[in-house]
Amino acid sequence: MTDTTIQLHKDAPQDAQDAHAFTEDARDTLTETIIDVVQDAAPRPVDPPAEQPPAGTWIAERQAYLAEAPPVVPTFLRNAAEFIDAARWTASYYGHVTAFHAIRLPVYALRLLTRAPRGLARMVIRWGKWVADTEARPVEAKAAASADIEAWLSLSREHSRRVRPRRLASLAVATTTGITALTGCFLAPGWTLTATLAATTLIGLNGKKRDGKPLVTRYVATNVLRRLDSTEVLDALAAIGIEGKKGKRGAEFASEVMRDGPGWRAEVDLPAGVKAAEVLEKREALAAAMRRPISTVWPSVDRTAHPGRLVLWVAQRDPAKSGRRLWPLMKQGTADVYEPLPYGFDPRGNLIEITLMYSNLLVGGIPGSGKTSCALAIVLGVALDPTAELWIYELKGSGDLDSVKPVCHRYVSGDEDEDLEAALGGMRSGIAEYQRRAKFIKGLPASEVPDGRRVTRALAEKYPEQQLGPRVIVIDEVQELFTHADYKEEAAALATRLIKKGRAYGIILILLTQNPDAPSLPSSVSSSVGTRLCLAVMDWRANNNVLGTGAYDRGLRATDISIDEQGTGILARGREGITVRAAFIKQTEAEDIGKRALALRTAAGTLTGQAVGAMVEEQDVETIVDHLRAIWPDGVEAVHSHRLVEALAAYRPDLYKAWLEMEAAESSTALSAALKAFKVSTKQLTIRECCGGAKGLRYVDLPAPEEGE
Repeated sequence: MTDTTIQLHKDAPQDAQDAHAFTEDARDTLTETIIDVVQDAAPRPVDPPAEQPPAGTWIAERQAYLAEAPPVVPTFLRNAAEFIDAARWTASYYGHVTAFHAIRLPVYALRLLTRAPRGLARMVIRWGKWVADTEARPVEAKAAASADIEAWLSLSREHSRRVRPRRLASLAVATTTGITALTGCFLAPGWTLTATLAATTLIGLNGKKRDGKPLVTRYVATNVLRRLDSTEVLDALAAIGIEGKKGKRGAEFASEVMRDGPGWRAEVDLPAGVKAAEVLEKREALAAAMRRPISTVWPSVDRTAHPGRLVLWVAQRDPAKSGRRLWPLMKQGTADVYEPLPYGFDPRGNLIEITLMYSNLLVGGIPGSGKTSCALAIVLGVALDPTAELWIYELKGSGDLDSVKPVCHRYVSGDEDEDLEAALGGMRSGIAEYQRRAKFIKGLPASEVPDGRRVTRALAEKYPEQQLGPRVIVIDEVQELFTHADYKEEAAALATRLIKKGRAYGIILILLTQNPDAPSLPSSVSSSVGTRLCLAVMDWRANNNVLGTGAYDRGLRATDISIDEQGTGILARGREGITVRAAFIKQTEAEDIGKRALALRTAAGTLTGQAVGAMVEEQDVETIVDHLRAIWPDGVEAVHSHRLVEALAAYRPDLYKAWLEMEAAESSTALSAALKAFKVSTKQLTIRECCGGAKGLRYVDLPAPEEGE
């Protein structure tokens, strides 16, 4: 803020002087405001700037350090779960090592006994050399050869002085040992035998061959890797062409290499002008330079610092070969679709949750990439929310999702045309449902929808008769719909409409495909989904079809994921993504979870549809007007009736295919008759780009979409 100064010059315009005179006259009736007039005053700040220490001073450096200083107490001491996990792992590790070697003690003792003769011979030879003082012989020989009598006599006397006590000590020790052993054999044979074996075992320590195998059995863990150090990081970056140019500084560490969960973390400031995204693009080359499995090397960008800050996390154990972590809801607990649901784990072993509410999900990957594991982790979480309604269409017919069939409002498994038609019907019902909910939400006062006009848990609980709980529609192998000659256009239109407009009203669409190419995944669908999960794919096109345009260039590359890493993919919402592995759930375990979900819903009284043996009638509130909007060419103002009939028959053959069997005039009349109920009539239109004059329809003549559309 600044103070405003006003000044009146004596040579001001007449209007200004009149205004000033009016102000003087009005002082008796108006509150007077006194303004200090300062000649040629400049605006001055009301709030003075915060004082900062000069750059480069000791205080400035300390403040910069404190801003990014590591925590005083390590995270594993502040996080009880992390501390318990680390303590449990440490105890299990050392317990395993102790038990491993304890059970092999007899083997180690036998190895020592077999080495004892060689060890005894070595000890006797060394003892003899010590007693004879053989290390002095070369010096005496040299003195004798040089005829240095004085030196030789001196060395000879010194040799005698050293050897005599050693001989006497050796004789005393040998005599004492012999007498003790002989006496022990008669008085305490058991103790003597034990002592002899112990001594023989100890002697065996000296009997190892120079190139022999080690005494203690060692377990070589091929998936436990060496410690990460700064030299390895810098050498690897240089190997992939990222190093300081001549006259410029190279890569520098922002902090020391440290432990981070089951691995190591290195924060590196790359050379000036080098973006960390360039390292992400060369992840495979970086892993090759480090001589580590690619599944253990995970570079990322610290965007909170600057685009050149690289965060490199390297796993100590190959995640692809490590034991599985149990899904948190495997044994107990319930879920809430309004909140994030537990899904899987990142390479560090941290739990990753997935948000379905007010979003939709697209899962894509090549066959064998673990799509079933992903689907199970998602639908089982939804099943454990008693208020969520499950509609599942498994278009492969394998029965992979049969574990949740007992709780589904609608469950279809098969790849016949009738199964595909059922999936279309499910999407139509979803559209009808969001339209119903939209009309109800629109009628509520603003005080009941403070966060916007959308379905919330509070509304669902306040108006149970409205049945506002989440409806989750899952279509597995959705490419069967999008590539079907008769259904593809309607399927794409329905899915796009449901994705764009249903999410605010609790209608969630989950699509899974094993063929994420352009024909199998329409751009109108892939570009509208909010949450995406890409498993292993073969090329950048499939990668971008699932994760969005430009994802490959931003470093979100599911092409680097091996097909052997089943269930591993990149989970993205918006432009950012993380690598996550779905919690592996066996089919037998899924059945147990399904039974628990059935018990929860039975107790809550929320079983509906097929789960209670009812026939599910799939609603379809779409009209011919909705169908015309769906098939209308973009940017075209008018279309002839016979062209519209052809497009309608391709879009909904179940309704309009019979019109194609009519003559052109008859089909045009049928279209006109169907539109009369909506007060829309066809007109004679001349369209030069098409085929001259004929009956047709203008887009502006169609009724405007209602609220919720």
